[in-house]
Amino acid sequence: MDKQRRKFLKIAGATALAGVSAPAVVKLTSTPSLAASDHGAAAGHGDSHGEEQPTGIRYGMVIDMRKLYGKPELMDKAIEACHSVHNVPHFEDKKNEVKWIWKMPFENVFPDHSVYYSAKIKEENEYFALCNHCDHPPCVRVCPTKATFKMEATGIVAMDYHRCIGCRFCMMGCPYGARSFNWFDAKPNIKKYNPDFSARTRGVVEKCNFCAERLPLGKEPACVEALKDTGAIVFGDLNDPHSELRKILDKEPTIQRKPTLGTKPSIFYIV
Repeated sequence: MDKQRRKFLKIAGATALAGVSAPAVVKLTSTPSLAASDHGAAAGHGDSHGEEQPTGIRYGMVIDMRKLYGKPELMDKAIEACHSVHNVPHFEDKKNEVKWIWKMPFENVFPDHSVYYSAKIKEENEYFALCNHCDHPPCVRVCPTKATFKMEATGIVAMDYHRCIGCRFCMMGCPYGARSFNWFDAKPNIKKYNPDFSARTRGVVEKCNFCAERLPLGKEPACVEALKDTGAIVFGDLNDPHSELRKILDKEPTIQRKPTLGTKPSIFYIV
């Protein structure tokens, strides 16, 4: 890290400690370093409780774990698809691990849900974890450089890797552990480089971006596409009552990660 970067990090740290929050980025470009492109303003998803009805697009996801129980190879397939598309580096040492979507036991993914006399199937299987693309993302509030921002048009919590100074405030702010820090340059540790998505440099944070670079091309997220035949992951517009996603949510009981925090995650699980 050079002198200018260290100086900026020092100033940014003082700013964050002073309680100054970073506003969302308004002007976006189509560079591959950005996680998404703007489509217009939109309100938050979820029940309105008498408030103004949500409009525009709000992307979300349902993960039906019932279709993945006893099939870890399918989960690995989705992880591999995601990581391959986004040039996520692979490190054998877990301390240096970079991940966008990964597996953990039920009690780690859902620590606020009871596992007292839990069903055996929960104990024998792992569960997907990834960025929740919250309606009220704490990571955005603590980022001093606007490197992490919420796209009001789609609800996607995006990143501009060129703005990231590696302060890791977003990692401390995220209650889901959904962010990874690059201790090393990514390229030497990428199995097969995808030229359509830029690799990150050492000293920046990264995470799932809901495959925002694929959506304008009419493609679904890589994890959804990889498991398309199973229907285990469904992606769509939470604000569209006619979307497949909303039809599932209207029909099936779901749970979320740490819902009591008030972040309003956009990821729903059927367990």
